[in-house]
Amino acid sequence: MFNTAVPFARESTARILPALDQVASETAWPIMICLLGQFRLLKAGEPVPMRNAVKAQALLSNLALDQNYAAPRETLLNALWPNTDADLAGQSLNSLVHSLRKQLVDPLGGASPVVYVDGYYHLNVEAGIGIDVRWFCDLVNAGEQHTRSGRSRDALDCYRCAARLYRGDLCAVNDDVQALVEREHLRAQYLSLLAHLADHHFDLMEYDHCLEYASRLLAVDPCREDAHRLAMRCYARRGERAQALRQYQVCETVLRAEFDAGPEPATQQLFDQIRLSPTSV
Repeated sequence: MFNTAVPFARESTARILPALDQVASETAWPIMICLLGQFRLLKAGEPVPMRNAVKAQALLSNLALDQNYAAPRETLLNALWPNTDADLAGQSLNSLVHSLRKQLVDPLGGASPVVYVDGYYHLNVEAGIGIDVRWFCDLVNAGEQHTRSGRSRDALDCYRCAARLYRGDLCAVNDDVQALVEREHLRAQYLSLLAHLADHHFDLMEYDHCLEYASRLLAVDPCREDAHRLAMRCYARRGERAQALRQYQVCETVLRAEFDAGPEPATQQLFDQIRLSPTSV
């Protein structure tokens, strides 16, 4: 979605940590637009009470989700005020932009959050507006670049930071096919980084942390058998045989309810192994 440069890819771990902390902190940005989970507009980390909240959310979301943070005037008029007289819609858009400026101009050092240039409205990201979706995508991309370059520690820093930013699926204004595809793409990226983090902690025998990430993964996608198996192994390694077997039952129940199907052979084999010889897991 975002065609932005990855600001962390060529930095050492020591140098990227402050930048990562800043990205993950909602208080670090004068203005923050949060689209992952419930829509939130934050000023120095505090929610901004908006007048005409539905239209303001629609305007800011449409601009924030564009790769150039911009949209033609006509596109916004049609999206926000369909089947409305063009002059009245134009007045409403001007009023909405003016209202946002009055509310947000101070933390942006006098700059307007939305500017109009050559028929396009632009989100003024250069003035200090952060967007959680943008930074989530940048962090995932940076983590993948670090992984390909063999910098596993840097990759893990990026993935952990991205996981903190992801507070829920994309809160899209338009429920069209494009929005659905983008929502699922971001969700898949989130699940992949959770799986990566869970595997990492399991390899280090940090089973509490592994279970934390596996549980977060299953909270979003309860049908992920790889996460169920990982949780089963963690419980078995911690000596919690009964809980490991219950995890199998949860997996089986979810799959039956969702797909009328049973667990994969690998999951069944792990269940039998834990049931018969838990110390061998």
